[in-house]
Amino acid sequence: MKDKKSTNMKTIDYSFRERLNKVLGGFGHNYCYQCGACVADCPTHRHLDEFNPRTIILKALFGFEDELIGSDSIIWNCTNCYNCHERCPQEVSPIEVIIALKNLSIEKETNPPVVLNIVDRVKKTGSTVSLTELAQKRRAELDLPSYKMDCIDELEKLFKLREML
Repeated sequence: MKDKKSTNMKTIDYSFRERLNKVLGGFGHNYCYQCGACVADCPTHRHLDEFNPRTIILKALFGFEDELIGSDSIIWNCTNCYNCHERCPQEVSPIEVIIALKNLSIEKETNPPVVLNIVDRVKKTGSTVSLTELAQKRRAELDLPSYKMDCIDELEKLFKLREML
C-alpha cells in the first residue's frame, strides 16, 4: 500500500496520521521531538505508569490506530488537566491530540460505554455530573447563587448541527 510502510514489528500507517491532522486542523503534533516534558507533570502518569503522553504522540505519528482508538485504549485515562499543553516546548499540545483521538474513537464506536452515559447527561442537563441536593445546600450556605444550566437550548442546537454533518 502507498500509505503504509512495514517495519520489523508494526506497520506505520501514514493515512491515519493524515486523518488525525485533519481532525486537529493542522499537523503541529508532528513537531514533537519526544523530550518528555509532557510526562513530567502528568497526574495520570504519576498514578498509572502505562499512561504516557509522549508515547501516545509517538504512536499517533506512527499511525498505530488500533492501539490508540481501539476498545481498550489508554487515552480514556487522561484527566484533561492541560499540564502537558502548558509544559510542551514545541507547542504540540498532547491533550489536543488525545481529545482528537477520543473523538475518532467515538466515531469508530470503540469508546467505553460510560462515555455515552456522560454525553447523554450533558445533552439533558448541560453538565457532566449530577448536582445533588447536598451541593445545592452547600452553595446556599456559602451564599453562592443557585446552580442552573441555562444553555440547554444552545447545546441542543449544537448537537443537531453535529448530527447534520
